[in-house]
Amino acid sequence: MPINIPKLLPARSILEEENIFVMDQDRAQQQDIRPLNILILNLMPEKEKAEAQLLRLLGNTPLQVDITFLKTATYIPRHTSKFHLDQFYCTFEKIRDRKFDGMIITGAPVELMDFEQVQYWDELKEILDWSCTNVTSTLHICWGAQAALYHHFGIGKMELPRKCLGVYSHHVLDRKEKLMQGFDDIFFAPHSRYTDVPEHKIQENPDLLLLAYSPEAGAFIISSQDGKQIMVTGHLEYETDTLAQEYARDTEKGLSIHLPEHYFPEDNPGRPPVNRWRSHAHLFFSNWLNYYVYQATPFEWR
Repeated sequence: MPINIPKLLPARSILEEENIFVMDQDRAQQQDIRPLNILILNLMPEKEKAEAQLLRLLGNTPLQVDITFLKTATYIPRHTSKFHLDQFYCTFEKIRDRKFDGMIITGAPVELMDFEQVQYWDELKEILDWSCTNVTSTLHICWGAQAALYHHFGIGKMELPRKCLGVYSHHVLDRKEKLMQGFDDIFFAPHSRYTDVPEHKIQENPDLLLLAYSPEAGAFIISSQDGKQIMVTGHLEYETDTLAQEYARDTEKGLSIHLPEHYFPEDNPGRPPVNRWRSHAHLFFSNWLNYYVYQATPFEWR
């Protein structure tokens, strides 16, 4: 089934070239189907790249999905044009009275700051509280996951000795949870962050389930007991060359950054990386949309 996005969204042409079924509002209204309404709070600096990455995964399921993009009102992004934001994004005030079947909160390049120092932290706290009663299930990614663990469950983050950067192997801890259905015993996923969350505090919290972890990268997939809050500390949505682009960017800036681990063949940045996480990325988003959104959301919100 298709994903419903605006006609002029730049990501549309990328998805169509990959044969991902997309449609616009005019055609969607002709179908007698109750679509899933998904809200995406995009905090990534390069928003158009993040849009394509997430829409690629949301558009590869049997469910019709309507997308609404959300931006912060208290912080103006510097790396995305005002025209793009005005045309395709709305602020919280525009949607606070609506109900959504699912929501995604992305990562953000602010992880070395205390949460309270982030310019839009108060606004984000209001959105996080609102999501508890207005969204069936919310998926938090990377810094978004750390923000959710801190705000909802009181678990803070800690700075790592060096950046967690690379593609790491992960172990499934609870195969009975539907979010992990179909996963291999060991699977791979990219990480790119300077901070981490203490694994033991997640395991000690009775309201949380640790579903997958990495011996090198730590806690990876975490769920609240009721499935309304899903936290992923890495980036299953990343494209094959995303880590390479980040490494090249930081190297050009003169930052002291190590080569992404387990990423380039033979650790040679001159060789193209191999994607080892694509199938599990699609499986994860499909499981979330099916079991935690579609199967759990009411047909009509009251």
